Amino acid sequence: MLVIKKFGGSSLATPARIIAVARRCAEDYQKGDDVVVVLSAIGQATDDLLSLARQVSDRPPKREVDMLISTGEQVAAAVMAIAMSAQGIRAVSLNAFQAGLRTSGSYGNARFRKIDTERIRHELDDRKIVIVTGFQGINKYNDLTTLGRGGSDTTAVALAAALHADACEIYTDVDGVYTADPRICPTARKLPEISYDEMLDLASLGASVLHNRAVEMAKKYDVSLVVRSSMNRNEGTVVREVTGVERMLISGVALDKNIDRITVIGLKDEPGVAFRLFSIFAKGGVNIDLILQSSGHDGLKDISFTLADEDADEALALLEKSRPRLRYRELDLDRGVAKLSVVGVGMMSNPGVAARMFEALYNEGVNIQMISTSEIRITVLVDEREGEHAVRAVHDAFELSE
Repeated sequence: MLVIKKFGGSSLATPARIIAVARRCAEDYQKGDDVVVVLSAIGQATDDLLSLARQVSDRPPKREVDMLISTGEQVAAAVMAIAMSAQGIRAVSLNAFQAGLRTSGSYGNARFRKIDTERIRHELDDRKIVIVTGFQGINKYNDLTTLGRGGSDTTAVALAAALHADACEIYTDVDGVYTADPRICPTARKLPEISYDEMLDLASLGASVLHNRAVEMAKKYDVSLVVRSSMNRNEGTVVREVTGVERMLISGVALDKNIDRITVIGLKDEPGVAFRLFSIFAKGGVNIDLILQSSGHDGLKDISFTLADEDADEALALLEKSRPRLRYRELDLDRGVAKLSVVGVGMMSNPGVAARMFEALYNEGVNIQMISTSEIRITVLVDEREGEHAVRAVHDAFELSE
C-alpha cells in the first residue's frame, strides 16, 4: 500500500512536533507500507521570509521571491529526514528538481505540468520514506516556482495521482472539515464526509483547511482525501465524489478576509467596456472574483470587483497604465471588506436558502454590499469588521451546530 502524507507548518512548528510527525510516518512504514511525505515550511518560516523580502524592497521580483521562500520547504524536508534517521528509519529528502515536479513558468502561482516519478519510485523500492518539498516546482528554465499559499496540499494530491497512491492524507491543526472555522464559531461541528464540489467551493471562498487547486485536482483524478489532525488520532473528514451521509441543506459557512474591492468609476456606458476592463487583468494574470456593475446614468457607469489583497496593488497599476484606453474618471480601493459564503449541494433542491441567509444578516444589522450565487453557493460582501459576527449569525440560522 502506498500512502501520501502531507503535513502543514503548524504540525512542524517545534522540534517536538517534528519528532512526533516522524514517529507517525514511521508507523505506516513499519507496517510494510510505502510512504511519501509532503511538507510545508516549518511554522511561520514563509511569512518570515516574505517579511525579509519586503524589508529590502517594496516590490521584490516574483522570481527572486520564489527562490527565497522555496527554501522553507527544503529546510523542513531535510530536518524531517534527520529526525527519521535518528529513529532508525531510512529516509531521503527530495527537493522539487530531484522529485521531478515540473510546473508552468508562472512565479508565485505555478501549476503542475508533469511529474517524473522515477526518482521517487527508485527510493521507495529501496525501502525508504521519501520526503518531498511541497509548494514548489521547476519550470522549463529550471527555475524554482511556487504554487501559491496552501500549495503543499496540491503537491500531495498531484503525487497521489501520479503515483496511483492508495491513500492521500492531509494533516493539519484541526480534526477535519468543519461547518465553519471553529476558531470563529465555537459551535461548528466536524463533517464526517464532504463532496469534492462542496469542498472546492469552501476552499475557494476562504476555508483554509484545503487548497482549492488540490481539491480540483483530486476531483479530476478521483483521489480520495482524508483531512485529519496531526495533534491527535481522531477520525478526520473524507473528501470524495459521492458521500454516504444524509444530505444537509448547507455543508458549511466560509469567511475570506484576505480580499479587497476596487471600483472603477465613470466608465462609458457602451458595449465592450467590460471586456476591455477585464481583459487587462486576464493578460496581467490577476484573478477577479465578485463583479457588480451599476446601472448606467448620464452615459457613464461604475464597475466594482473583488480580488485577493496581495493582487490589489498590481491591479491598480494595470488600471493606471490602461487609463487612456479605458477613460474612467477615478478609482476607489476598499481594503475593509470580507466575503461570506454558504455552500451546500442541498441548496439545489431547497428554495429559500438566500432568504434565510439574508434574514440572519438583517437581524444582526449586517449590510450586504455585493451578492454572487451558483447552484451550490451564495456569497455576499460585508464589512470586514462584521465578518466573524456574521459567520456566527448565519451558522446559527442554518442550525449547523452540534
